Amino acid sequence: MRVLHLGAGNLFGGVETFFVTLAKLRHLAPDMEPEFGLCFRGRLWDELTAAGVPVFDLGEVRVSRPWTVLRARKRLRQVMTERRFDVVVIHSGWVQLVFAPEVRRNGVRLAFFAHGPTDRPTLLDRWAARTRPDVVIANSRFTATSVPKLFPGVPTEVMYLPVQVELPADRDGTRAAVRADLGTPESAVVILTACRLERWKGHTLLFAALGELRELPGWVSWIAGGAQRPSELAYLNEVKGMADRLGVADRVRFLGQRSDVPRLLAAADIHCQPNTGPEPFGITFVEALAAGLPVVTTAIGGAMEIIDDSCGQLVPPADPNALAKALHRLFADGELRRALGAGGRTRALALCDPATSLPRLATALREGVA
Repeated sequence: MRVLHLGAGNLFGGVETFFVTLAKLRHLAPDMEPEFGLCFRGRLWDELTAAGVPVFDLGEVRVSRPWTVLRARKRLRQVMTERRFDVVVIHSGWVQLVFAPEVRRNGVRLAFFAHGPTDRPTLLDRWAARTRPDVVIANSRFTATSVPKLFPGVPTEVMYLPVQVELPADRDGTRAAVRADLGTPESAVVILTACRLERWKGHTLLFAALGELRELPGWVSWIAGGAQRPSELAYLNEVKGMADRLGVADRVRFLGQRSDVPRLLAAADIHCQPNTGPEPFGITFVEALAAGLPVVTTAIGGAMEIIDDSCGQLVPPADPNALAKALHRLFADGELRRALGAGGRTRALALCDPATSLPRLATALREGVA
């Protein structure tokens, strides 16, 4: 079964991580041949190309410039004619709007992968929804609840994303090397946050909690994630200013965009991304669990399907005091960190083992668009 996955390609986050996993681990579902079409070149294009899968340049698109949409559809039509795909999978409302009509005109079966909820559909969402897919695959139960608002009556299946973390073989050596590079003592308890620089990811809530812990010695915060848009740069400057005001700036390392997150996970002690808005799923949580880190986050969205008492702690949203108490407990109890870390590995495997989830995706696509 030849499958074409369509995405934008101009940013890099959870969806793009999923694309790379599909490419690198395609041998786990040998009857599903993944290929990719992107509108923009960047990190995602480079990583897919390095993985050795076909990647098609559909051309840069601006919905406000209709000729770019028509040009991209023409390119997609050429690709579909040459490659004869069994199914096309679309991974965002924007991409659905641009390409779904062309997929339908060419008689190719269509799947929509819902990576986030649509409780309040925008005009663009409603426009995109005019082309109905044959099946919707949702990345969590949380996401699936809103699918009927866009695609009423379309069969929907929940499938947690496959996650694999390639940890360094020499974890102790990596831990020492990374900490030396980042000016972090070996004895420090490191809290890692690795995500896009978006307000709802909860950086400000984390810093509010750390501000309450500024008199507590021995912890360091690593913030991995670079600004990819002007709004994210403004937010980064705001977060840095907050760290200064709270008196914790000297204990925070802003690492920028990183392509070595597995090394950071190997060198950290706790993963904390206290979302103020719901995470549709949360690949970053599963990656941290797979690396053996306890996870602290807020009890909203997809995180509630991932984190339980065996592997981390959920705290109320918008409550910096509760977050500070949860972090303080983990700072002080190394045995608890190790126990939750061991539980995290088990939890990640149960939810997102690629050897199970990739064949399941192949089955969902084959049966859902039959």
